[in-house]
Amino acid sequence: MSGAEIGLALSVFLACAVEAVEALTIVLAVGTTRSWSSAMSGVAAAILALAAIVAALGHGLTSLPIDALRVLVGGLLLVFGLQWLRKSILRAAGIKAKHDELRTFMEESEAARVAGERHSGFDGYAFTIAFKGVLLEGLEVAFIVLTFGASQHRIALAAAAAGLAVLLVAAAGAAARAPLARVPENTMKLAVGVMLSSYGMFWGAEGAGASWPGGDAALLAIIPGMLAAAIAMAWMARRTDAATAPAPVAAIASSSAAAGERAPGRV
Repeated sequence: MSGAEIGLALSVFLACAVEAVEALTIVLAVGTTRSWSSAMSGVAAAILALAAIVAALGHGLTSLPIDALRVLVGGLLLVFGLQWLRKSILRAAGIKAKHDELRTFMEESEAARVAGERHSGFDGYAFTIAFKGVLLEGLEVAFIVLTFGASQHRIALAAAAAGLAVLLVAAAGAAARAPLARVPENTMKLAVGVMLSSYGMFWGAEGAGASWPGGDAALLAIIPGMLAAAIAMAWMARRTDAATAPAPVAAIASSSAAAGERAPGRV
């Protein structure tokens, strides 16, 4: 297996693990508060829909000329990866709240409790929420599998990495019977954003006719460079936010009082 294929499998694995953790939280919430059988039926239906999407689009993508495919895939990965990277930078800078699986679990559980009376048979609410949660998170997984896999004509490898990530998250969730709140999800999202953006830049430039020094080895410089840039931007954003943040009311009041006491002519 080449270095590019290892990077492909690792990127897909991390991205799919993040999405699987978020989907697991939703399924656990409706399963524990409503109906496990209906929730799992929703999960199964969503997985079948995602498999059909990957099968239908995979053949069409791999039939494109390699240069056109890499320009398309590179552009999509770059746009998609920069979105992940922007949110990760804002979270690292403290400007955007970090994703909290426990809070999400409690919110989804409370919504499920007040959604209406539970039935002993099929629970439409549990089915719908589980189906929607897995499908929406899974669409991002399908996108990553298709783009990464098609660009190297290794959709099977990308699908295997995604499947392994989903199985590991599902097994961990079944063992813990609780949201995987201790998974370093925000750090993983930063890593995924760096990888998607780096591969998007690499493949997009290759598809446009550019030649990277060292070929695939150029990724060993692009990925650390992208990570360093993200860390630097998070540091700068944190300093800028701290400098522009309004001073606490108590501090303003005390400084005003002190200035008044020092003013000449005051009794």
